[in-house]
Amino acid sequence: MEPLSVSDLTGAIKEVLETAIPAVRVAGELSNVVLARSGHLYATLKDDAAQIRVVMWKGKASRLRFEPRDGLAVICEGNVEVYAPRGAYQLILAAMQPEGVGSLELAFRQLQEKLAAEGLFDPDRKRPLPTFPRRVALVTSPTSAAVRDALQVLRRRWRGTDAIVVPTAVQGDGAAKQIAAALRTAGGLSGVDVVLLIRGGGSLEDLWAFNEEPVARAVAACPVPVVCGVGHEIDVTIADLVADRRALTPSEAAELAVPDGREIEAFVADAAERLPLALRRRVATEAQRLDELDARLADAGRRRVERGTHELERLGGRLHALSPLAVLGRGFSLTRQEKSVLTDAAAVAVGDEVTTRLARGSIRCEVLERTEDEE
Repeated sequence: MEPLSVSDLTGAIKEVLETAIPAVRVAGELSNVVLARSGHLYATLKDDAAQIRVVMWKGKASRLRFEPRDGLAVICEGNVEVYAPRGAYQLILAAMQPEGVGSLELAFRQLQEKLAAEGLFDPDRKRPLPTFPRRVALVTSPTSAAVRDALQVLRRRWRGTDAIVVPTAVQGDGAAKQIAAALRTAGGLSGVDVVLLIRGGGSLEDLWAFNEEPVARAVAACPVPVVCGVGHEIDVTIADLVADRRALTPSEAAELAVPDGREIEAFVADAAERLPLALRRRVATEAQRLDELDARLADAGRRRVERGTHELERLGGRLHALSPLAVLGRGFSLTRQEKSVLTDAAAVAVGDEVTTRLARGSIRCEVLERTEDEE
């Protein structure tokens, strides 16, 4: 028997395998996952006893909703192919889905974990909505029921705000990129104080654009607060979690964005009725307060005068006790010769005239005798 070339043998194996084994569904665990720059996905699918190389070309890989990771249990669909240059067989994948959970649910969880780790859901980064916005931008489909409902609510609640619709597709291929671009446009419009990202209800697939990363990033990067009202009450999207406020419906998003004019009118009318009474009460309170202050001031003045009088009398008594006249009143006298006060008998001679000051009046005296104290 003539020997076969390697190419011939490999070709025969290739024909047998690829003919005998049609499209298959294979369950296993991913490992060695590589997403090449070309966009192709390469990985190993294995179980406890065996493994097979799997490849998903760029066109299919780009449509995956979730991120293939090492250790993820998946179900793959594809065809067995023999790769002749390496003499190896591999599974060319047409589809891949997580085992035990839907691909959309897994994609939601993966993106939620990623953005949460970055802090995009933190309450501290949520911005307050303006009380009286000048202009509201609505990012939505211009022909949808959601935009009509939201505009009706805005007109009914508050006519002091302008509304502008920034059109975008809200579902289907490419919708996420359009929504992200529309958010950037809305945030850059002059005078816009708040952005409403809205659309009506639908299936998970219909709402999926609001669960994609470009939309989440655009919401977080918007320079003005974003209110997200997507779907119905039970629908929660990644955009809802990133937005500054989540609304249960598009109509509620509009309600959150502007004040209720009727409530403000009622408040103003009530305040106008209560203001005169409040002013009269305030005037009466302040008048009573002034009276109390006046009485306290008068009482403090009297006490101050009394303390001053007592202090003056005390100081006057001390001054009087030190006065020479008080000394004279106790029987002492003051003798002068001309203008000099005599304190020493040796300062005068017999026959000199002196003047003696008494407590009452004075006398002129002639010195008849002088006696000096012995030392």
